[in-house]
Amino acid sequence: MDGLDLPVLTLALLVLAAFAAGWVDAVVGGGGLVQLPALLIGLPSTAEPAAVLGTNKVSSIFGTATSSVTYARRIRPDWRTLLPLVVASGAGSVGGAQLAKFLPKEYFTPIVLVALVVVGLYTWRRPQLGMVSERKHEGGAHYGRTALIGLAVGAYDGFLGPGTGSFFVILLVGVLGYGFLEASAKAKIANLVTNLSALAVFAAHGSVLWALGLSMGAANLVGGFIGARTAIEQGNGFVRKVFLVVIAALVVKLAYDTVRQLT
Repeated sequence: MDGLDLPVLTLALLVLAAFAAGWVDAVVGGGGLVQLPALLIGLPSTAEPAAVLGTNKVSSIFGTATSSVTYARRIRPDWRTLLPLVVASGAGSVGGAQLAKFLPKEYFTPIVLVALVVVGLYTWRRPQLGMVSERKHEGGAHYGRTALIGLAVGAYDGFLGPGTGSFFVILLVGVLGYGFLEASAKAKIANLVTNLSALAVFAAHGSVLWALGLSMGAANLVGGFIGARTAIEQGNGFVRKVFLVVIAALVVKLAYDTVRQLT
């Protein structure tokens, strides 16, 4: 498969991880927490890092596209808000990818870790946060803040990536006043744009294992479809709980990465 001789069991586990990642990503973001480590473990050490990231993007796009369509049909998000969000997200992602060439990423893991701890505590201490959708701003103030969120999170996704969907969700909830469900719908569509932008770069450099990525993408697609429908049926309270679990898992992973860097 793409020049890689993977055992059947390894391939099966990668496909299963892609399904789980699609479900988590559709509900609240953070599917990369499941899928990227699985690829790093499952692929041989000779696999290029860029190929791992590119293959991860191929698989992720299937689930993100499916959940985006499901949310768009069932939640019907405000497209006037989505336009500045996705345009700024795409621009931010390209800029972040360019920045990644010049700045060492190891300095950013502790910063992201602190940000996630703050986000988790902020959400946990406010049980009513995101339970209803009440926009805090109107007109230019609303759309300007929306574009800034897209630009900042898109740049982060292009540069580093872990927890992008979760950052989209909490900023749309905390800054703009959306409920968790509607914020997840908008986050998925914006995240689809950042993923496509990144994939275009990886594909242009030939850094994609297409056969493996498409196999995992099929499972990610099913997981994304089921996850989006589950979130819609269960509502804001369910999405909030999953959000806190994903944040906690990201904190644990990044704390481990930080300690490993220091030692």
